[in-house]
Amino acid sequence: MATAPLSAKSLTVRMGETWLFAVRQGAPVDARKVTPTTAPAPGQFKVSLQPLFGSTMTIANNSRFDYAYRATLILPTGKPGVAKSCAVPANGRIAIEQWTKAVAAVRLDRFKPAPAGALCP
Repeated sequence: MATAPLSAKSLTVRMGETWLFAVRQGAPVDARKVTPTTAPAPGQFKVSLQPLFGSTMTIANNSRFDYAYRATLILPTGKPGVAKSCAVPANGRIAIEQWTKAVAAVRLDRFKPAPAGALCP
């Protein structure tokens, strides 16, 4: 279940979706929708958004470096909401973000390497 690659400077993940992407110059690139069981290849990230306990996003980073990024909530009204995001650890590990409110989507951008072990910069 793949779609055409995304070329924008941010990636919008809608509720129920799972995406694979890479990061170049701080932006998600080569993004494509995948099934939740798809594993990220070396250098790729995988992100999923599910309606668990409000809204839960999991993001796996299969690169060699920890990454910090900006997450913007897209509320059911279509308006943006503020979200604090923690760094995603390297080497295939997963970060989990959870918000008690329902969201329609999460927009991801401004990726940058983070110091190893810097969970919430």
